[in-house]
Amino acid sequence: MDASVFFKGLVVGFLIATSVGPIGLLCIQRTLSEGKMHGLVSGLGAATADAIYGLIAALGLTFVSNFLFKEQFWLRLFGGIFLCYLGVRIFLSKPTGQVSSDDSPSYISNYGSTFLLAFTNPITILVFAALFAGLGVVSSGPHYFSVGLSVAGVFIGSALWWFMLCGSAGIFHGKISYGILTGLNKISGIIITVFGLVILLLLML
Repeated sequence: MDASVFFKGLVVGFLIATSVGPIGLLCIQRTLSEGKMHGLVSGLGAATADAIYGLIAALGLTFVSNFLFKEQFWLRLFGGIFLCYLGVRIFLSKPTGQVSSDDSPSYISNYGSTFLLAFTNPITILVFAALFAGLGVVSSGPHYFSVGLSVAGVFIGSALWWFMLCGSAGIFHGKISYGILTGLNKISGIIITVFGLVILLLLML
C-alpha cells in the first residue's frame, strides 16, 4: 500500500510538472544559456513548490488552502509582475561566458525565482486534490506516513521531469553560437513577458 502511494504521488508530481508552461520555458532558457545545473536547480525550485501544495492537498488543510484562495488575486498579481520582470531581464541578458562571474545568476536566485512563480498559483491545490482523489491517494484518512510518502513521490516525480527536460536541453549547451543564444534569450524573454501580461490582464477582467 505504501509503495503504491509513493508511486501515485510520483505520477501526480510528474503530470503537474509537465503542465507548467512559463517555468518550463525558463528552465530551458537557463539550461541553454547558463548550463544544465542552472536549469535543473530552477526546476527543483518548482518541484519544491509542487511538494508543498501536494502536502496541503494530501493533509486536507482547508484553512491554508482557503487563505491562499482568498488571497489568490495578490498572489497572481505578484506572479504576473514577477514573470514580466523575469522576461525583461532575460530579454536584456547576455549568455553566460559573455558576462563576469559577479553578474552571472546564482543557483539560489534561480531556485528562488521558480519557487516563487510556482507558489503564486494556488489553483495548483485544486489540481492536486483532483489528481489525488482520482488516483486514490491518502483517501482513507490522515495517515501521516502515507502522506509523507505521497509528498516525497510528488517531489521526485516533478524533479524527474526537470531532470529529463534540462538533460535534453543540456545536450545543446555550449554547441550553440553566441548570436543564436542571444536571439533565443530575446525570444524567451518576450514569451515569458507575454505570459506575465496575460496573467495581469486576466486579473482585470
